[in-house]
Amino acid sequence: MRTGKRQSLGLVLAVISAAAFGTSGSFAKSLLATGWTPLAVVTFRVCGAAVVMLPAASVAVRGRWRLLRRNLGVVLAYGTIAVAGCQLAFFYAVRSLSVGVALLLEYCGIVLVVIWVWLRHGRRPSRLTSVGMVAAVVGLLLVLDVLGGLHVSLGGVAWGLLAAVGLATFYIVSAHEHEGSLPPIALAGFGLAAGAVSLLMAGVARAAPFRASRADVRLAGTHVPWWAAVLELALIAAAFAYAVGIIAARMVGPSLASFAGLTEVLFAVGFAWALLGEAPGGAQALGGVLVLVGVLAVRLGEPPEDFAVAQPIP
Repeated sequence: MRTGKRQSLGLVLAVISAAAFGTSGSFAKSLLATGWTPLAVVTFRVCGAAVVMLPAASVAVRGRWRLLRRNLGVVLAYGTIAVAGCQLAFFYAVRSLSVGVALLLEYCGIVLVVIWVWLRHGRRPSRLTSVGMVAAVVGLLLVLDVLGGLHVSLGGVAWGLLAAVGLATFYIVSAHEHEGSLPPIALAGFGLAAGAVSLLMAGVARAAPFRASRADVRLAGTHVPWWAAVLELALIAAAFAYAVGIIAARMVGPSLASFAGLTEVLFAVGFAWALLGEAPGGAQALGGVLVLVGVLAVRLGEPPEDFAVAQPIP
């Protein structure tokens, strides 16, 4: 396939992946509204995605199981913090915040990556990166309506910022590549499996409430079976989205794929508006634009190798 067509197809696949990821907040919130707890939603989603991804991950290592043992620490950090922890915090956030606000808070993890690189490696952020960080902070203040009369759950904001830590961990762990690294599809599959095990252990230990419901969920004014929402989260918003995102990143490169990943926020807001009726206010919409512009500036201002090849699972 010619380079131009390959990049065009890769870009289309990257946007499709971002759209699939963007459905997670709406479908998760519909389950939470019927009595599901965040731990139950995340456990069903991650376990389902792990079952789908594990065969592909096993094929990717091609019998090199020593490679998996050498990267066990990376897999555990990826699975427990970047996958399970990030998703759990995000779903706790959407219980009390709109999907768009929760996702914008999570995407502040990109700013945390820049701060971590600065503190860990002594590489000061560029001028463009600094401008982007300021724009992102101002945008968040508008999104949270700090100066207005909008009541925002501080607990929800705290969970959203914890999700940002999980997203930052995703980028840092995924970007740590060397000759003995696992292939991306293997890291994804085994990481999902590690996340699934940690979530199941948390449920057994009753570290957090674990409740599920068989009641129908309500999406776009229509009643939908609970299992349909769970399957969408596991198969479309996780396994499909992640696999397509990896393919896209390999076709267009990490930088362009990560730019396309920013459209996830726009898709998430659109799906929440269409499925849940969560229309953003004027100030929040302006703040969201500022956050996106700020995050884009951060990405343009920092070396591409500081960010992961694949897109995250929010």
